[in-house]
Amino acid sequence: MKRLKWPSWMPVDPYIAALLATVGIAALLPARGTGADLASGASTAAVSFLFFLYGARLSTREALDGLKHWRLHVTVLACTFIVFPLLGLAGRGLVPWALTPALYSGFLFLTLVPSTIQSSIAFTSLARGNVPAAICAGSFSSLAGIVLTPLLAAALLGDSGGGFSADSLVRIVLRLLVPFLAGQLLRRWVGGFLTRHKKVLGHVDRGSILLVVYTAFSEGMVQGIWSQVTPWRLLALLGVEALLLAAMLTLTWYGAKRLGFGRADRIAIQFAGSKKSLAAGLPMATVLFGADASLAVLPLMLFHQMQLMVCAVIAKRRSRDTPEPGGDALSGAPTAAASQSAAGTATRSG
Repeated sequence: MKRLKWPSWMPVDPYIAALLATVGIAALLPARGTGADLASGASTAAVSFLFFLYGARLSTREALDGLKHWRLHVTVLACTFIVFPLLGLAGRGLVPWALTPALYSGFLFLTLVPSTIQSSIAFTSLARGNVPAAICAGSFSSLAGIVLTPLLAAALLGDSGGGFSADSLVRIVLRLLVPFLAGQLLRRWVGGFLTRHKKVLGHVDRGSILLVVYTAFSEGMVQGIWSQVTPWRLLALLGVEALLLAAMLTLTWYGAKRLGFGRADRIAIQFAGSKKSLAAGLPMATVLFGADASLAVLPLMLFHQMQLMVCAVIAKRRSRDTPEPGGDALSGAPTAAASQSAAGTATRSG
């Protein structure tokens, strides 16, 4: 009977519950008229503020120090921005019998966003992998995603992404890249403040994303786009995403082995190279998709929860593996106590 108990370290992410609640509020009470204009303006400001925080938090020195492990970082970047998009393009054959064109656009978009940082670190720590490498790999992916995700979306999504014109590119630069660079430039003065108030700013981060979700789904409700989604389509989407996640987890683990990486590095590659960031993807979608963002972010929201639950199971099993001789010492992997502590944060980070 004890085995049938749902593990305490693998709960449904409470933040996903908050996101779903926000979707429900948008469905019942969508913003209209002046309220919609105010919500849209606040959402735009929230997106810029988020990317300012991303830039201010990223340690340039740590990122440069991590370049010495360049083979691992190139492998993670290739998984995130080459292998993932190729699998996303392969999913085009599922339209229209499994996925609608709108859902497929969202599915393809999720394959273009950068990897996570916090949850990759937490799972790598729990599995006794190369934690410093996971930190740098996630940081590099997030930094590269600010440029690569919009460019890939423009190339692969075309008109289905809301139309990519010179005006769209200007909005991307002004709303995403400029705030990020401003955060990097001001990190010297604001970095200490952000570190001291990390918990409070974490709530600000998540509250901003909830506002972005509410605005996007309100626009979708007003336009009636949810009539395009049926329970069968949602089940099909979940099945396709499960196959995508399984493929990436398999490719990152066994592919890293073929490339000659040790166990600790393979763990970091698997968790950093198989996951997608909800925190980075949602704000980007509002800029790239505009009024169609509600359906575009649905696949990413579902994939985010799925990856957390599956990776929690894998990380727990990896923690019981016999480590390679000297592997933990060389990789910077944490002690058993630190691994158990990381388990408590793994499913709450994105």
